[in-house]
Amino acid sequence: MEHSTATDKSHAAFDKSAISQLTADSLRLAMLPGIGPRTMSLLLEAFGDPAAVLAASDDQLASIHGVGQKLIQSIRSANQLVDVESIARWCHRNHVDIICQDSESQTSVVGTTTAYPRSLADLPDAPPILFVQGDLVADDELAVAIVGTRHATTYGLKQAEHLAYSLARAGVTVISGLARGIDAAAHEGALAGGGRTIAVLGSGHDHIYPREHEGLAKAVAADGAVISECPPYAKPRAGMFPQRNRIIAGLSLATLVIEAPDRSGALITARIAMEQNREVLAVPGPITSRVSRGCNQLIRDGAKLIQNVDDILEELGPMRAPVQTSDGHEVRNAAELQLNELERAVLNAIETESTPIDQVIQRSQLPTHSVIAVISVLEMRRLIRRLSGQYVSRI
Repeated sequence: MEHSTATDKSHAAFDKSAISQLTADSLRLAMLPGIGPRTMSLLLEAFGDPAAVLAASDDQLASIHGVGQKLIQSIRSANQLVDVESIARWCHRNHVDIICQDSESQTSVVGTTTAYPRSLADLPDAPPILFVQGDLVADDELAVAIVGTRHATTYGLKQAEHLAYSLARAGVTVISGLARGIDAAAHEGALAGGGRTIAVLGSGHDHIYPREHEGLAKAVAADGAVISECPPYAKPRAGMFPQRNRIIAGLSLATLVIEAPDRSGALITARIAMEQNREVLAVPGPITSRVSRGCNQLIRDGAKLIQNVDDILEELGPMRAPVQTSDGHEVRNAAELQLNELERAVLNAIETESTPIDQVIQRSQLPTHSVIAVISVLEMRRLIRRLSGQYVSRI
């Protein structure tokens, strides 16, 4: 990490009290060599919190699966091995939040209050620490990952950019990995659509990879977030990219694959999405194209064939919990993002229990013929079901 007069001034402005004890202990533990997300999860499950893990006896630590003498010695030397203050200073200087899994909402080293994403919290190998440049907001629960080959064709790049643009215009956050090819096209399409996009790194924030995407990373952080589970000084390593794919899939309601050869990181992301019970979608390509072989196989094996943004929104289905969007609407199903004001008014008048159509007309204050027509549209979009001739309910 570079040092300069400007850097020293930033360091002087840094307040050590900005690092909570939870953040400090989480960093000491999570950044230790040999502790991956699964081991961290086992330790926290056994001892409750990072402070208790650091204070546990050798015998207690040795009782945890995968914890040997080498790792125990690392835990004993955590204060010497992990320079918490140096990491926090770098994050403060570069406007990067440090978010701990154990805390739903916390004040970060850059002075903002940020919550750990609910979509990641349930994963068995959820990252214990996230380094976030930009903002994570409630709207980001409505997210779709777009992934694919680094060696994309013109067709693939156009599809990625167009679908990301359309998702952004619909209010869906686009997640990808900032890589060359499909990833970059997806981020650029979302930005062009005026929407939010999140890039998940396979390195630390001080080593954006590839280097030519540093400008794109800044643009993504300005209208979304760039996140990593790696400390800022971590250089890109081959093994980190498959590992970061679980975060891309975990942040998303669905993973859309656009151009992927037989052996591809995008197919790893799709497999992880399946394991996480998330939807897997694919854009078809020519049967003679090597880069479309993986997508065509996904479709053959049951992935949804995608031709336009409506196909994607139809597959997202009901949310596990309602999301309050920035425009004040409560969204329970991603398909609601395509509704006009008339359709939204009718939907808002329908309960999850049996609701008389006369009551829908009264609540929406719309003409009877308009309500009847909209009910048919909402039923086709699988947002409501007709229980009988005169009763409907939300799905």
